[in-house]
Amino acid sequence: MTISDKVDAAAVRRTLDDAGVRLVGITMVDNGGITRMKAVPLRRLESVARAGVGMSDVWAVSGVDDHFAFAHAPSWANPSGDMRLLPDLSAVVPLAAAPGWAWAPAVQHDQELRVLDTCQRSALARVVADAERNDLTFKPAFELELTLLREDLTPAHGGPGYSPRALLGLGDFALELVDALEAQGIDVDQVHPEYSPGQFEVSVGATDPVTAADRLVLMRITVQQVAARYGLLASYAPIVVVGGVGNGCHLHLSAWRDRQNLMTSGNEPGGLTPEGASLVAGMVAHLPALTCVVAPSAASYLRLQPSHWAGAYTAWGVENREGALRLIPGSASTRERSANIELKTVDGCANPYLAVFATIAAALDGRTRSLPLPAPVQRDPEAMSEAERDAAGVRRLPRSLSEAADEFERCAMLREAFGPRLFEAFLAVRRMEAETFADADEARLIDAHRFAY
Repeated sequence: MTISDKVDAAAVRRTLDDAGVRLVGITMVDNGGITRMKAVPLRRLESVARAGVGMSDVWAVSGVDDHFAFAHAPSWANPSGDMRLLPDLSAVVPLAAAPGWAWAPAVQHDQELRVLDTCQRSALARVVADAERNDLTFKPAFELELTLLREDLTPAHGGPGYSPRALLGLGDFALELVDALEAQGIDVDQVHPEYSPGQFEVSVGATDPVTAADRLVLMRITVQQVAARYGLLASYAPIVVVGGVGNGCHLHLSAWRDRQNLMTSGNEPGGLTPEGASLVAGMVAHLPALTCVVAPSAASYLRLQPSHWAGAYTAWGVENREGALRLIPGSASTRERSANIELKTVDGCANPYLAVFATIAAALDGRTRSLPLPAPVQRDPEAMSEAERDAAGVRRLPRSLSEAADEFERCAMLREAFGPRLFEAFLAVRRMEAETFADADEARLIDAHRFAY
């Protein structure tokens, strides 16, 4: 049974028709981190819910430049084969900033309507189900950082960071964006201009893992639509202009059991419960391999630099913005519901489904093996001596995509969690992109990634 079998497609079509929808855009995010879309007229929604829309299965090994990683995944080097994109009609939503359009995330199937092993959204659903069988619930949320540019690629604001001068100069854009997101069921926590010229951030509330990843896809689409109304372009790339400050896409995650937030009210450092500490320990232990999933492009390593609040070391700390993992206890009045761990190494090149999937898989491995949590690091790891870092078990995260791919390939936990087919496809794309951009300078890397995501 497919997801759409559980939803009355005719009723969904009628509701969308009443909302004036004429086209439904169906999206998947590939292993290159690119959102791919096919659109169908609303009158075809019921048949598409049953049979999907076709797309070559070689998109499992597509990269940021639309090339395919056949050299590293020869089993995909075949013009024969097809996958079917079935829209999840339980998640369909009219696009508030694009009248006449609706959006739905896809689940990838084969022609026998079996979910494909390479479906990233289904991989995330699978690890969520694994956790729930142990009465463990995760609540993630992404922070969307972006850079707004004019058509001549100059920043849409000149700062200062977090200032009313920058924010109110884009006040109409901010108002329309928040209205559109909330009309689409996305609860906005805050919007503000960030530190770098043109940079902007949107933070939203936590939800279940699949919805959190869906929301990030929908948020990016919505930002682009609203920005276009103001003659602006939105970039989610790690670095947008040469010498600029990078865009992150920080992932916040809390874990719950019996309505208790495991990230607070415990006796472990920062108030973690013992189980929460083992979950964080799993993330810490797998940070080098996780980096390949959450910072998966050659351009990611322009941003992932020490002393830039990007989290360039395998350190965690309580409110330490230089730690790859930052424990956020939250205010005393809201701590029981707001305490969470933030993975700072994530950037906008990451497939959001895989980013959450791999992070949860790492956390569950820590719990399964009862891994001990290292002591928190409460300073900039870059300022520590090599001996101090060695004593604390802190090391530099990969400095390049090639190094990150090596760490990923060696990680038995992620190999098992991904499964052989998805692991092969994901690694193949990383290897291809590492080779493609091996000799690229900063300007070329930025140009190749600026508007890809």
